[in-house]
Amino acid sequence: MLKKIVGSLLLALATALPAHAQGLWEQPRYAAIVVDPSNGEVLYERRADLARHPASITKVMTLFLAFDALQHGTLRLADMVTITHDAARQPPSKLGLKAGQALPVEDAIRIIACKSANDVAVALADRLGGSESAFVAMMNAKAAKLGMAHTHFANASGLPNVNHYTTARDLATLSAALFAQHADRYAFFSQQEFAWRGRVMPNHNHLLGRVPGVDGIKTGYTASSGYTLAASAMRDGRRLIAIVLGSPTGALRDANVSNLLEAGFGVLRERVLGRRTTIAAALGEGTETAPGDPIGSLIAGWGRAPAAAFPPAAAAAARARPSIPGAATAQAD
Repeated sequence: MLKKIVGSLLLALATALPAHAQGLWEQPRYAAIVVDPSNGEVLYERRADLARHPASITKVMTLFLAFDALQHGTLRLADMVTITHDAARQPPSKLGLKAGQALPVEDAIRIIACKSANDVAVALADRLGGSESAFVAMMNAKAAKLGMAHTHFANASGLPNVNHYTTARDLATLSAALFAQHADRYAFFSQQEFAWRGRVMPNHNHLLGRVPGVDGIKTGYTASSGYTLAASAMRDGRRLIAIVLGSPTGALRDANVSNLLEAGFGVLRERVLGRRTTIAAALGEGTETAPGDPIGSLIAGWGRAPAAAFPPAAAAAARARPSIPGAATAQAD
């Protein structure tokens, strides 16, 4: 409880600062994007196409594939997930079950979404793919189908790996696909805590219940990624997605995402009144970066032939392993 109170005070203090004092865009690892998933419009972007480590936001794709299996009837919430030896060896954050122990699929999903348990993520990957390596191939195939042209997964957890990278734009694409294809499962990302066998696990997403309208999605942290967050909020019938990668602290990440969402909804309100403004202007960042490709073509194309997310030259360049700031190996939180 004390940790939750302190977190709320830190977020309140951070968001009380002038908007320009909280801008992270001068940080070398920082990347961000704000998207309206109803039409794919990009309202804000900073380094949105540069490769970054996603950390545990990776688990959104892990759960996306679990939702696919539930939808197709090849997996049930009551099915059991067994902790394999490989899963049990994963570093924290973890649930800590021993190899051979098991838990229901529904509990596994909730624990991954809430506690971000690496061991449970790998166990679920083993259950769905037969092995984590086979599941990673499924992750990359799904990423390609969704149009995440700058993404390559190397594991199911988001632990550091030089071959594990994505972009803010690709994560916005994944988040929008989550709403488009698995809206009935999205509530798993909205739980503020999960009680399991006498243990209460608070959600790592501190914006839930503290920032109006925020109902997901997933946080992440490793030393190589910095603090990351894929967030979404609904206000007045409109939804926005905000992705922030590479923040130096969790408090700055949370404050930045909160401000991006607040400014984004402000832009939408101003449009209703016939006034044009931008998130960058609201944050005091000056001229917005040049607009990139919207993800609207991807949203329109899901279920049909996948659309190209970027111009061919950019997509080809993305297939080479990118250089990512701060890419040293480290343990995940």
